[in-house]
Amino acid sequence: MLIGREKEIKELNELYHSEDAELIALYGRRRVGKTYLIDEVFRDRLNFRHAGLSPIDSEKENVKAHLMKDQLTHFFRSLTIQGYKGKKTPESWLEAFYMLEELLMEKYKDNERIVVFLDEMQWLDTPKAKFMTGFEAFWNGWACHRKNLMVIVCGSSCSWILTNVINNHGGLYGRVTFEIKLKPFTLRECEQFLTSKGICMSRYDVIQAYMMVGGIPYYLRYFNKRLSLAQNINEIFFADEAPLKDEFNRMFASLFKNAEPIKQIIKAIASKNKGITRKELSEITGVTDSGEVSRQLNALISGDFIIKYKSFGDNKRDEIYKLVDPFSYFYLTFLDKSSDNRNIDWINIEDSSRVLSWKGYAFENVCWNHIPQIKMALQIGGVSTTEALWSKRGDENTRGTQIDLIIVRKDNVVHMCEIKFYNDEFEVDKEYHLILERRKKMLREHISKRATIHNTLITTYGLRKTNYFGDFVHVLTIDQLFEN
Repeated sequence: MLIGREKEIKELNELYHSEDAELIALYGRRRVGKTYLIDEVFRDRLNFRHAGLSPIDSEKENVKAHLMKDQLTHFFRSLTIQGYKGKKTPESWLEAFYMLEELLMEKYKDNERIVVFLDEMQWLDTPKAKFMTGFEAFWNGWACHRKNLMVIVCGSSCSWILTNVINNHGGLYGRVTFEIKLKPFTLRECEQFLTSKGICMSRYDVIQAYMMVGGIPYYLRYFNKRLSLAQNINEIFFADEAPLKDEFNRMFASLFKNAEPIKQIIKAIASKNKGITRKELSEITGVTDSGEVSRQLNALISGDFIIKYKSFGDNKRDEIYKLVDPFSYFYLTFLDKSSDNRNIDWINIEDSSRVLSWKGYAFENVCWNHIPQIKMALQIGGVSTTEALWSKRGDENTRGTQIDLIIVRKDNVVHMCEIKFYNDEFEVDKEYHLILERRKKMLREHISKRATIHNTLITTYGLRKTNYFGDFVHVLTIDQLFEN
């Protein structure tokens, strides 16, 4: 049963019924449901499919395996299973794609739609294999001239697909007819997915589940309907055979040929909740800022691990990189730092100061991942906006401050958002009232005189009516984050 994905399903079906050759690039991070989408949409309509062999040796994690010979042997097996009559294993990708052409010409008529699906395409591009040369020859020399042919290439390495297929400057330049980026589930889709599995959770618990695994369907499927949320977290992350205990390392090893520098970057970015600049990244990691670092950062952005925003209230307007992937943030907080974390019993620590602090920051990431829903709740879905987080250090004369989220609207309104994850209604007392007044005054110094500031609260169950209830112009609850 497909949850969500209505737009992608409609697009794929329209492309299937087009009267032209189609080269479709489908990409999205590991475990987000790309293969499942194709399987469900094209059930009984796939004419040829093949998936690259993972670069991770199942016996020795992080050991690269399956080089060119293995990939070609595996491709030949796919050809044979799906009707190819030849007996000789191809020795190059050019030869392999010639065999695919032969199979499609012999088995299918020119007046019927043919769908070819190449999954995890980046794994086929092993060193010195010239895979892209073979694929370019296949598409440019044969496939693009078959109006009945639909080729779907798919990859979990978003940066690889973008560089080598969509933005290819060689033989595939301008050849992709359609691209689809499959994004993680929203909160609403997570709720629908869990419900479809017979799992009953309050929205308060669904949000906490999202804080740990994000909107990744593959991770959500590990939740057991017989267990409480805390019991599920123990089983999924901290038990001896926990399925996601080592997922962080497996994920990056499968996405990047050299995963260690990428992991160092994401750990450095995670070290500061507001994010870090390129200069700070260089200082923390000791890696010189370079074009390679730019490529690595762009790869993390395209994979929905981090976002980039302009520093608010800074004349230099430095670019800041912030970790927003819930799974990575949870892993780095509770599973990465020491072996002691492997003995965690979530039931016993979920009310600890450590977990409560994590929940506060994790809920901020939930909000950053649901900016469209926040804008709709504010009735500004069609208004052009920019978003930023503002953190200002104090000095001898002034106290520092942090604003969790600032939404700057094109129509001269600035939303100063406070994000609070509580198990009850939030209450503004006199002390917090004075903090809001001070933040508003400081923010006023950095925005246009024509702009109006709207104090905006995003919290779980709303705002308790006290003497300072009127401090907030807008109050959003978690229910509004679940809207489409």
